[in-house]
Amino acid sequence: MSVVLNSDIPGLSKQIVGKVRDVYDLGDVLLILTTDRISAFDVVLPNGIPDKGRVLNQLSRYWFLHLRSFVPNHYITADVNFILSKIHEAGTKITDSNRESLRGLLSGRSMLALKTKPLPVECVVRGYLAGSFWHEYCAAGGPDRAVEVHGIRLPSGLRESDRLPEPIFTPSTKEKSGHDRNIGMAEMARMVENDVEHIASVSLSLYKNASDRAARNGIIIADTKFEFGYHHSLLMLIDEALTPDSSRFWDAATYEPGRSQPSFDKQYVRDWLDHSGWNHEPPPPQLPDEVVRQTSEKYRLAYRRLVGEALGEGV
Repeated sequence: MSVVLNSDIPGLSKQIVGKVRDVYDLGDVLLILTTDRISAFDVVLPNGIPDKGRVLNQLSRYWFLHLRSFVPNHYITADVNFILSKIHEAGTKITDSNRESLRGLLSGRSMLALKTKPLPVECVVRGYLAGSFWHEYCAAGGPDRAVEVHGIRLPSGLRESDRLPEPIFTPSTKEKSGHDRNIGMAEMARMVENDVEHIASVSLSLYKNASDRAARNGIIIADTKFEFGYHHSLLMLIDEALTPDSSRFWDAATYEPGRSQPSFDKQYVRDWLDHSGWNHEPPPPQLPDEVVRQTSEKYRLAYRRLVGEALGEGV
């Protein structure tokens, strides 16, 4: 199965090349193209994961449409014909010879989005104690006593993967290199000019509503990362929404607190890399075919379980 590791659209220049997404400036809007690149430990791996970009793009679209009644978002359309017309207006000469190749590149993995001014923080909501916050809880002495982590009071005796008494808002920095750093509301307020209490409230509302919808399909959203930006003075959800790259999805049927949970994301890749002996510094190793195949299936399964249907070709 073919993968898309890089995109190149004649006549257009990339505004941003992220770990996964290529972003093109079309003047009044952005074209966001989600590749099949995969990163681990802040390093982009040499392999692509088949269908990963299409899963991320179409799952984000699904959540943008379902959650827009709670907060506006930057999504405009994923209609390929309309996108082709916009890139033609922006300078791409579309001919009979390149139309189908462009359609194949864009189909299912691209969307048009409004331009916004992104917040300099990531807005993380946690319903369960896992990942970096579990480690911080333990470091603070949490298993033995009630503790405060980044200004949040947590009871004693919680186990790894335990459901928290209520979802918590735990923002983090956006580091240009290395790992993002968890921060509290006070530090976020020093970094963000806008109403941080409102941003936290919106994040929690989105998480609770998405969690309820996912629970109907037997999926636990343990935690997720939201990104927001301002379109003029309007707060908008941007980037991606509730994908395996931004969220921790667990199967409710096999959930068992007290240990790490199998998840529908790239944890399988991280585990293989750790067992390979790689030191997390470039260059990363090539992933075996079986790891690529199973990771691709995990992404498709996440889509199928959350949406209730198999991944399609796109809008």
